[in-house]
Amino acid sequence: MTTPDTKRDEDAVRRYVESLGLVLSQIGMQRMPARVFAALMTTDEGRLTAADLASQLQVSPAAVSGAVRYLEQIGLVAKEREPGERRDHYRLYDDLWYATFMKRDRMIIMWRDAAENGIDALGEDTPSGKRLAEMRDFLSFMLDELNNMYERWHQLREQKNA
Repeated sequence: MTTPDTKRDEDAVRRYVESLGLVLSQIGMQRMPARVFAALMTTDEGRLTAADLASQLQVSPAAVSGAVRYLEQIGLVAKEREPGERRDHYRLYDDLWYATFMKRDRMIIMWRDAAENGIDALGEDTPSGKRLAEMRDFLSFMLDELNNMYERWHQLREQKNA
């Protein structure tokens, strides 16, 4: 947390926001949501208004609006409003990475279940049914491993915060 005695090199922070945004876009996130996410990650408060984001990133409010809508949909940010205020704030979730990957779990479950339905339709002994069975089995394995990993993560996090 930045205190009054702590000085941040704001030019270095801006360069880092752009660098992180670029990395996120290179791994598949849309460019503007990547920049907005990077800006939120680098603010000590973990929350900013749309106007703050537009000013910091030097983009239009419409660009920020589309970006935060996308980030909300994929579960990386939440919109909140303080009582009596008219402006929305966008914040990172607590335990962000855990929450994000739990949402991915639901997608993996849907994908695994879709494979199961395909096996039923195609027949488990057909070449295409065997491919789908392999997919189902792999996704089931992944889900089991991810659940074990989540448990280890929470144990590690508790130890670090103790």
